[in-house]
Amino acid sequence: RLNWPALVKEARRRRKAQKLTQERLGAIAEVSTPTVSRFENGEKNIQLATVLAILEALGMLEWPGIEFPDKQYDFDRDAVLFPARTAEGEVRCAISREALMDHFEARGASKRALIAAFRAHRPEIEDLAERKFAARKLEPDGSILITSTDV
Repeated sequence: RLNWPALVKEARRRRKAQKLTQERLGAIAEVSTPTVSRFENGEKNIQLATVLAILEALGMLEWPGIEFPDKQYDFDRDAVLFPARTAEGEVRCAISREALMDHFEARGASKRALIAAFRAHRPEIEDLAERKFAARKLEPDGSILITSTDV
């Protein structure tokens, strides 16, 4: 599933961070300046090849996404923690006990039951974390917390 507004926002942010004008980005991507403007304004009626050219020029096609190597339970936060690795470094991710119990079939509130529910639904939980990361919906400390309202 493609989050078009988040993709456009990230592309615009990267263009500005690289100190590129729309005109210069268009020249690099070999598209017109008005096309770059239409893309940055969120217009969806743009050819896929054009969008890919813009994203490639911004270095976004090589954006590796996010990996989740391990998990543990944090009693202080009452959540399962699972760190993620991104191109930007490590991001701490967590899913609350309530989210596991409300939406992921945790059978009881014990550490064992919550980690078992996490393991059983890990791909779906990691997908939620990845979507929050891509949309930059981070906690003030830069971590990702999945709560019942996110599911």
